[in-house]
Amino acid sequence: MEWSEELSGGLLQAAPDAILVLDGGRIVLANDRAEQMFGWPRAELVGQRVEVLLTPDSEMHFPERQRQILDGEPGALARLVTTVRRRDGTELPVESSTTVVETARGRVAVSVVRDITERLRAEEEKERLRAEAHAHRSQRLESLGQLAGGIAHDFNNMLGVILNYAHFVIEEAQSTDPDVAMIAADAAQVVRAGTRGTDLTHQLLSFARREVVRPRALDLNRRIAETREMLRRTLGDQIELVIRPGADLPSVTGDPGQFEQMLVHLAHNARDAMPGGGRLEIETALIGGHVVLRVGDTGRGMAPDVAERAFEPFYTTKGSGEGTGLGLATVYGIVTQAGGEVSLTSEVDLGTTITVLLPAGEPIVAGDEPEETGGVGARGETLLVVEDEDALRDVAGRILTGAGYRVLSAEGGAQALELAARHDGEIDLLVSDVVMPGMLGKELAERLVVIRPTTRVLYMSGYAQPILASQGTLDPGVALLEKPFTANDLLTAVRKRLDG
Repeated sequence: MEWSEELSGGLLQAAPDAILVLDGGRIVLANDRAEQMFGWPRAELVGQRVEVLLTPDSEMHFPERQRQILDGEPGALARLVTTVRRRDGTELPVESSTTVVETARGRVAVSVVRDITERLRAEEEKERLRAEAHAHRSQRLESLGQLAGGIAHDFNNMLGVILNYAHFVIEEAQSTDPDVAMIAADAAQVVRAGTRGTDLTHQLLSFARREVVRPRALDLNRRIAETREMLRRTLGDQIELVIRPGADLPSVTGDPGQFEQMLVHLAHNARDAMPGGGRLEIETALIGGHVVLRVGDTGRGMAPDVAERAFEPFYTTKGSGEGTGLGLATVYGIVTQAGGEVSLTSEVDLGTTITVLLPAGEPIVAGDEPEETGGVGARGETLLVVEDEDALRDVAGRILTGAGYRVLSAEGGAQALELAARHDGEIDLLVSDVVMPGMLGKELAERLVVIRPTTRVLYMSGYAQPILASQGTLDPGVALLEKPFTANDLLTAVRKRLDG
């Protein structure tokens, strides 16, 4: 019986892999897939010795394969990953599985040859992705190290000011003839350093998308005008500030505090780019359904490779410890969170311009933006203050008591609920930290309001994530005072919540 009649058939021809039948190293049968894989017509392939398909790599394995076929027992041989040569001379990576079969004509080898080009490509891609992931992890660690260095530098400076000026205050107060003016001046330095620390924490929270967002319709021109003096102080006397407000601008939607933060970041960057002085121009306009904010300086500018990376977090051209590289990254986060776009153009020695596009809202009507009100005193209300940090609880109690409120204090949720259960009168307002051990502020508020439905709630926190909805906004009806706060901040928030 002929080899083709004995071994070929529908199953053989339908096989997805190349199949070769070898008799003493000569090809006696090949299927259609072998014809496609090796580039030989089947009629020409049959009858040739298998060496015509071997490469130097596969030739090394061939003598051992032959010995196994001649001397071994019938059955499957070990799989072999190697290469084969096509008719045109190109090489192909394959996995070969060979079985020794006893037939009426003697012992033959049946080799199933699988093209593993795609598999190797997939493995290479997987390895490439693994290497990229490793590189990204390394870059993130390096970036975190850079961030930590910048923050440590800034906070060490602030703490140095706070500690030393606090000691000056104590020394002067304990002297035999204390100078009240000197004490006040030293205390002011402590407050300024603390304010700088507050600004930095807000910057970090904003970058990390943990800053509380309170979006509302804003008059951008008004916001710029209200920050003019702050920007002038930021820029210093050597830099001219020019503001060109566009006429008849519609409103934009955003958080007023974040917009102020964005302008200050851009002013800081401009100041650093103009150490010898220059001009900062802030311009607004309405173009194509967008309110446009342009902030341009006449500073040193950036090389193209630096400009391309300017909005990357932690990227900075300043020396070690001189900057965190969060300024423009924070600006980018604020703008995109407001639904806008931001871009940068810059040329070395000619300056840099930041362009912000914000979706235009409704026309601005006079009085749309509410005026901020200052804190006012108590009207006989009782407050329950819950804060696990002893010193901060004492500070809040001292401020509120001084304003005339009756204050009940607790260090945690369980103690607060016990205190409320023992208290006979009204508790008009719960002022609670958000993140506390044992019981979060939100759980405390929910449990307290069940037994005292008339009690209102004011949260205070430097990390408000547990009470935030998506996009960092507050749920309807939730009031939050962000830490660190001043006495006026606390009194204003308490009075507003009580009157709300």
